[in-house]
Amino acid sequence: MKVLVANLGSTSFKYRLFDMADERQLARGGIERIGAKDSPSFVDIGGQRQDATTHVPDHAEAVRLCLAQLTAPGTGCLADAGEVSAIGFKAVHAGGISGVQRVTPTVLAAMEDMSEVAPAHNPPYIAAMRLLSEKLPEIPLVAAFETGFHQTIPDRNKYYPAPFEWAEKYHIKRWGFHGASHRYIATRTAELLGREDLRVVSCHLGGSNSLCAIRGRTSVATSMGMSPQSGVPHNNRAGDFDPFAIPVIMKHTGQSLGQVLEDLAERSGLLGLSGVSGDIRDLESAAAGGVARARLALDVFTSDIRKSLGAMVFELGGADAIVFTGGIGENGAGIRTAVVGGLEELGIELDPAANSTAKGEAKLNTTSSRTQIWIIPTNEELIVARQTKQLLEGKG
Repeated sequence: MKVLVANLGSTSFKYRLFDMADERQLARGGIERIGAKDSPSFVDIGGQRQDATTHVPDHAEAVRLCLAQLTAPGTGCLADAGEVSAIGFKAVHAGGISGVQRVTPTVLAAMEDMSEVAPAHNPPYIAAMRLLSEKLPEIPLVAAFETGFHQTIPDRNKYYPAPFEWAEKYHIKRWGFHGASHRYIATRTAELLGREDLRVVSCHLGGSNSLCAIRGRTSVATSMGMSPQSGVPHNNRAGDFDPFAIPVIMKHTGQSLGQVLEDLAERSGLLGLSGVSGDIRDLESAAAGGVARARLALDVFTSDIRKSLGAMVFELGGADAIVFTGGIGENGAGIRTAVVGGLEELGIELDPAANSTAKGEAKLNTTSSRTQIWIIPTNEELIVARQTKQLLEGKG
């Protein structure tokens, strides 16, 4: 069985193709600026990369181009597009519909109901899924929702202290996100440490960020709540923010509710606080050059992560491992130091030398540390491919 895993943006399409017989990645590729006059694309098959530029009007045409690349005589890895058993999507939010689902009108309607909660994610997925359902009906579409991994969170960590009927009628709960990433970390950490009863804090740090408390491969708490805008700060999204500040902003700026929410979702986080960038590399460079607001943004970022980390460790009653993943988690030695440095009295001891030189999958703790500290590069696409395969085999 071969599964194509799609990662969509409003004008982008990235993919990986897996042979699920042995979970080999056969190819990866992507297309940018969909809808523009010139859409650059690339495909990498067996380490051989090809780049091209053409007009790609919509996501359905992007998939057709992808399949053409994969079946090209002499360079492709498929004899025929019919070898693709399904397209799996790392979908985000559909309220009460979660887990792994065949894409149906009911699922799409549930996603649409949550578009205001996930404005950067749901609309492009909905549009692309509808288009692909119409134009490529022969290929099954599967949505693996990020909220699915967090279905095991107990109610005490799921409900807001708000009117109970809001949760029951309108799905106002702490749903949690980055589910595929945290699921991969839970699985891989168990493999590396050879235990199924581990207490793990998974720190997914990148363009968006969340922490997850994992016990025995299952999620028991997470830093994100109702929406992907919540939790610790993100590159351009605010994270947790007091809702009673919103009327004050509206009063003094004359902005509408929608405009304030747009600011919180697109022009806040590290970008809004620093006024420099939402990219950690830019902020570290600016802070080293004496830009005070860049230093402030970094300090707020790591301080909030430490608070969330402490909450996760307390929830678990201790941690066997703290795992960093995502672009910042894997590459940000300075951020890792700021997050877990100075915790020796809690049995969390970072090895500075290992931390500064680590590449790829690596252990970062000292030999005397009671808690192991790891970098584990995530593989969300492989998780989605596995979930898609299980659903098609009737095991989902």
